[in-house]
Amino acid sequence: MFNDDSERPRYSVVVPFHNEQESVRELYGKIAGVMTSRFEPAEFIFIDDHSTDATARLLTELAEEDPRVISIRLKRNYGQTVALAAGFDYAAGDIIISMDGDLQHDPADIPLLLNAMEETDCDIVSGWRKRRVDNFLLRRLPSRIANILMSKLSGVDIHDFGTTFKAYKRDTIKQIRLYGEMHRFIPALASWNGATITEVPIRNIVRPGGQSHYGLSRTIRVLFDLLTIRFLIKYVTRPLHFFGPLGLMSMTAGSLIGLWLIVKKIVLGSDLFSQHGPMIVFGMVLFLAGVQLICSGLLGEVVSRTYFESQGKPIYTIEKIVSKQTSPGLNRS
Repeated sequence: MFNDDSERPRYSVVVPFHNEQESVRELYGKIAGVMTSRFEPAEFIFIDDHSTDATARLLTELAEEDPRVISIRLKRNYGQTVALAAGFDYAAGDIIISMDGDLQHDPADIPLLLNAMEETDCDIVSGWRKRRVDNFLLRRLPSRIANILMSKLSGVDIHDFGTTFKAYKRDTIKQIRLYGEMHRFIPALASWNGATITEVPIRNIVRPGGQSHYGLSRTIRVLFDLLTIRFLIKYVTRPLHFFGPLGLMSMTAGSLIGLWLIVKKIVLGSDLFSQHGPMIVFGMVLFLAGVQLICSGLLGEVVSRTYFESQGKPIYTIEKIVSKQTSPGLNRS
């Protein structure tokens, strides 16, 4: 897209929109006001997640008025994660800032993120809605519980996984492939590659107009994604270590039940089928379930190795190479 580094923007601001016609121009004005003269060169990548209102027209007008604006309209409504992924893929800046399009994130906080990144030289600066203004029962309480679980299971010590308002170094975010509802787990996914993360408090503003696209039902999807993230971070390269212990415990329990029933038959002469029919079935189910879990782990090992080898991707991330000569065994392409 760019002929040389002098043409490449230093900053990319990525904002997904879906039916946000009330906030498009106001948000653009605030972002431009913050970035102009202070953080340049910059580009504004606005993704329209197939809105049905005037959002697409407004974004097109902004792209025609300001060469820094790039308007991308998706073919259908994919959801926030995919919209962000499209923006990250297209972004060319060395530092990429993401935020929501509903004015609940204040662009005036962008300097807080960028200053923190410069001071700490971290890979990700995440916003922290320290004082939330959402409904307590429907939004704040479920969010607090989910954030505690995410922090414990992912090992990433931040308070607010849910906010989109973050700043990323280009190399960090470009390594992460997003799908499902995974955008809130970017810090956890990045930490698996060794990324450093810090957190700064940001303002949380009452949504000025429109309707929120999030409800309590999203909490269930988040819990499933949380299990996926835990598995990806901990066991993606060794799935047998996850399924194996579970399978072994199940097989052991089934075997012990079978052994106990055999002893009762031999020593006490019990009629197993009339007295312990359900227990026999239970033991067999446990044993077979254990076999299936271990087989799932073995298949997972094969799939994992096939994936990494077919992609040609290493299972590690190199931070720095210092050498006076090229190592013959190192692929530098």
